[in-house]
Amino acid sequence: MPDVKGSNRRSAPTRRRVIAAAHGLFVEHGYAATTFQQVADAAGVSVQTVYFHFGNKSGLLKHVMDVASAGDDAPVPLLERDWFTALRESSDPREVVAGWVTASGVILDRVAPILAVVRDAAPGDADMAAQWEVNGGQRRSAHGAFVAILTGLGALRPRLGVERATDVTVGLLSPDLFLVLTRECGWKTGEWAAWTTGQLAYALLADPPPAG
Repeated sequence: MPDVKGSNRRSAPTRRRVIAAAHGLFVEHGYAATTFQQVADAAGVSVQTVYFHFGNKSGLLKHVMDVASAGDDAPVPLLERDWFTALRESSDPREVVAGWVTASGVILDRVAPILAVVRDAAPGDADMAAQWEVNGGQRRSAHGAFVAILTGLGALRPRLGVERATDVTVGLLSPDLFLVLTRECGWKTGEWAAWTTGQLAYALLADPPPAG
């Protein structure tokens, strides 16, 4: 009988090399200009190996997105990770806001540049348009889960509904705003996190600190 688990373990480092190479090339050259041959050369594998693991370019980019979002290729959903469990168990709304923004900054450092690639390719590529829509839905769902924690603590401003609170969170933690502040304006991720934490707490919490 074939050793499937052993084969998967041996192929995992190859997949990681391909994903890392593809991430860098997509960000540098864009989606349309990046070829499987370039990815294969950068990863030190054959083109056939890239096709075998990922099928096509949109499939490869989806895997790049997944790993960038989670930080690894472990099959554990983002909202089932230990750091989110800790937020869910917190009784301090400000701690929840600060923790969510800090975690979002770590994720956006990895994922915002590749999200920009998807956004830029979407108008001329149906697969990328679909990917952009999926990514938008995933972001809103994740931010909605954060807002649900604050709602459960009774921490939202009076008359601020869950949908509007989610809208505000999606806007303030958007990858576009993150890139404007960290790339165009030269902010460090920690500066972005400190400012965003203050703005988000002021916008959402019933007893907010002064906006920074």
